[in-house]
Amino acid sequence: MWLQATLLLLASCVPSSLAIYADEVNHVDYHHALLGFPSAQSTFFLKPSPSSNASLLYTLSEKSLLGAVNPKDGSLVWRQNLSRSALPADGNAHTLLRASEGTNALVSAAGDYLSSWTALDGKLIWENWFVDETVADLELLELEDASASPPTKDTVALFGGKAAVVRRLDGDSGKTKWEHLDESGDIPIQISSSSTEVFYVSLQSSARKGYRIKVTSLDPLTGQQNQQQVLSSESDVSSADSVLFVGANTAAPLITWADQSRKALKVNVIGTKQVHTFDIENTSGESISSITIHAPKKLESLPHFLVHYETDSTTWAEVYHIDLKSASVSKAYELPRLEGWSVFSTSNKDANVYFTRITQSETTVVSSASHGILGRWTHQAPPMEQALHSVSEVVARGDTVAVRSAAALISGDWQLIRNGQTEWTRYEALAGALAAAWVEEDIQEDLAHQLQVEGHETLYGAYMHRVKRHARDLQHLPEWLKELPKRILTSILTDEVSNLDGFGIVRPVVVATENGRVYSLDAGNHGAVSWKVKAAETESWNVKAILTQPGSATIYVDDGSSVTLDVTSGEVLNRSPATVKIRSVAVASDGTTPVTVGIQENGVPTESVDGQGFFVTLSDDGSVLGWFARDNQNPAWQFRPAPGEKIIHATARPPHDPIASIGKVLGDRSVLYKYISPNLALITAVGDNSATFYLLDAISGRILHTSAHQGVDTTQPIASVISENWFAYSFWGDVVDPTDAKGYQLVISELYESSIPNDRGPLDSASNYSSITDLPLPHVIAQAFLIPEPISHMAVTQTRQGITVRHLLCTLPFSNAIVGIPRPVLDARRPVGRDPTSLEAEEGLFKYNPFLQFEGKWFLTHSRDVAGIKTVLSTPTLLESTSLIFAFGGDIFATRATPSQSFDVLGKGFSKLQLLMTIVALSIGVAVLAPMVRKKQINQIWKASS
Repeated sequence: MWLQATLLLLASCVPSSLAIYADEVNHVDYHHALLGFPSAQSTFFLKPSPSSNASLLYTLSEKSLLGAVNPKDGSLVWRQNLSRSALPADGNAHTLLRASEGTNALVSAAGDYLSSWTALDGKLIWENWFVDETVADLELLELEDASASPPTKDTVALFGGKAAVVRRLDGDSGKTKWEHLDESGDIPIQISSSSTEVFYVSLQSSARKGYRIKVTSLDPLTGQQNQQQVLSSESDVSSADSVLFVGANTAAPLITWADQSRKALKVNVIGTKQVHTFDIENTSGESISSITIHAPKKLESLPHFLVHYETDSTTWAEVYHIDLKSASVSKAYELPRLEGWSVFSTSNKDANVYFTRITQSETTVVSSASHGILGRWTHQAPPMEQALHSVSEVVARGDTVAVRSAAALISGDWQLIRNGQTEWTRYEALAGALAAAWVEEDIQEDLAHQLQVEGHETLYGAYMHRVKRHARDLQHLPEWLKELPKRILTSILTDEVSNLDGFGIVRPVVVATENGRVYSLDAGNHGAVSWKVKAAETESWNVKAILTQPGSATIYVDDGSSVTLDVTSGEVLNRSPATVKIRSVAVASDGTTPVTVGIQENGVPTESVDGQGFFVTLSDDGSVLGWFARDNQNPAWQFRPAPGEKIIHATARPPHDPIASIGKVLGDRSVLYKYISPNLALITAVGDNSATFYLLDAISGRILHTSAHQGVDTTQPIASVISENWFAYSFWGDVVDPTDAKGYQLVISELYESSIPNDRGPLDSASNYSSITDLPLPHVIAQAFLIPEPISHMAVTQTRQGITVRHLLCTLPFSNAIVGIPRPVLDARRPVGRDPTSLEAEEGLFKYNPFLQFEGKWFLTHSRDVAGIKTVLSTPTLLESTSLIFAFGGDIFATRATPSQSFDVLGKGFSKLQLLMTIVALSIGVAVLAPMVRKKQINQIWKASS
């Protein structure tokens, strides 16, 4: 029995794993897997396989992310990042996505990169690159290999470059079957196909002003040219944008454009030379701002199409029919003119074509054959936000229909509407997050301010101030008593992690996106959007920083302007106009509240502040400048890297970086004192194949330490961070001499006042010193590790007192993950080439291994695919064990980190109800046994006396 008790006690002393447990997923963290704003021409509903009865929603977004979304709940099924493979690599490549009903493949294009993916799970089928060429259009041939299972269709791609090229690619391998080269200098527009021909549409420069539309017919089996037709369009077409629409196949075999005054619509049936002209009946008195053509793509569809007209205040549409035998076009009917905005979409059911119209207040469905409304649904209040485009799927049920539409909203969100009811909303604008900040709570900040005031009072004054503060707090006593029973029951019957709101665990986050919107994310509701607002007066902005104060958040923009919002409602409280263009925003202190100062492109602060502070800035000529907050006329110092080097990054210690101990206690109880300075700046400079890291003192500009590396691939990510008395950086290093290592490296450097324990260095006996003249150099200990993949961004966990062991937070772009590496693993004093001594083992040191594998328990994102992260933020809570982490830039991810475990919180396995029941049972037992014990004692006394 004693042996079992001893083993149980020893097991309880073993530290638990650092991994996130399964029951904590979606409980202590949340994740928004984003695609970005869906492209109008590359979004559609499609059944992922011929045997599937349900459709998925596919899109290739403006961020070059290809993905499938479950239309039932808006969850992401799979996605692929095409910008990694496409050129140019800036994500601005022209993108296209095509698919065909009855196959299981999608074909995508991004820049010079073509690829095919399985529609069900997004696995790669084939890929191909075409250097120095850009895909202008992409279509699937109507011819199919009937022997294949499932059937496959070849791809016809149009490339632009020095010369236009049309290629037919094999549907199974992506290899080129034939190509047609056009060296005429024409501008390639689009391609179309039929069962017998492939049509290449281009613009031919006219001797007069404008372009003629040229249609070249190609043999689909050989690529040989059959015939050419030139349409007389030079008076109407001035650029490629003048061509409104080119149909992909026989479902819409037409080319449409309008005259320059937009009073006539012109339609050509591909393969013929006749141009049909229709007058545009615009009775609004306003000029037409947009004309959009909507046509089906399924081969079995009727050749009907819709023309959508828009003015500044009204919209209307006309439906046309094409007779393929006579190649004639006729106007069938009109849809009424409505005030406000409208978007149209096309869907098919067998040969039937349906047009869905979405307005601010309702959704309607009509058949392409007749103007009679088949279905009408009123939207929920409030009125729907303006949509820019949509796709729909219509299901016919006898004489009635049902419809679901995925609408891309002007705010950047993506919303699914089923029969007028909003089913879900994907906030895709968050994929363009530029800055974020945690909301400051009024109560906590007010209490901190009151305590600060009491700390500067006399003993009597502080006592009276506290008495008055407690008296004011009595006004909240009735409300507190009213909530007390609920709090007691909640604390007993629920898990501990749901009862930590008062410790700063659940803090909203304010996020500013590149399209001028600001979102508030509710951490207590799995990151749900509490409110959103259009804060920018333009369609886009470049946010440099968000600074929060109790009740408000201020967003600073690169043009020098700012906007202040109420963090509760998103209401705009104040706006400041644009001044001068700024590179960043610095924060100084005037003694009471923080003061922000813009830093211009040349590194000069925009203004001086009456307060303590020192700025380190980067100038546009590649210099590092040091400024006193009180003086923005002349820099205190200036630093330039070595000739041939360029500064790419500068980092400083986090604003909140408390140090719990000024020294490291060794195994023999001696102390190795840390080199601690709040004025450290780490500068990263790169050369042709080198990287140099300079550690500067921000007050004097003096170089404290330099670390240089050769054979560095500067096109790979280089990340760095500095905290407490250490800094870390990572890069790709190649072999320069036999002692070098090749691969991704992570270097950790620790700063100490002296190499000798219990020695404070030259300033040991100094009562004061000057950072300008007396600052000694630190003793630096460094170690390097080979890591399996690059690190694109680094941060450090932050806790309230700095007692908890820090984690180095690393963003892994290849794994789409975030890892938290414990600092003891990166201890630069780990013994090399030998096992630790007993004293070193007592410190927690273990043998150095040059290869650092990222253990599974370090992954804060566990099995999630968190893609595109550019920035990771960390902030402390009122619990010393817990740090909040928020990552953004692509996906949105937030979690809690407990580097030293939750030592100040009861675990989830602790049952408060069981504890109370135990206390009650013991109380009852004591009450029952007490009289019996007293009686026994009395009886024993009587027996002894007799």
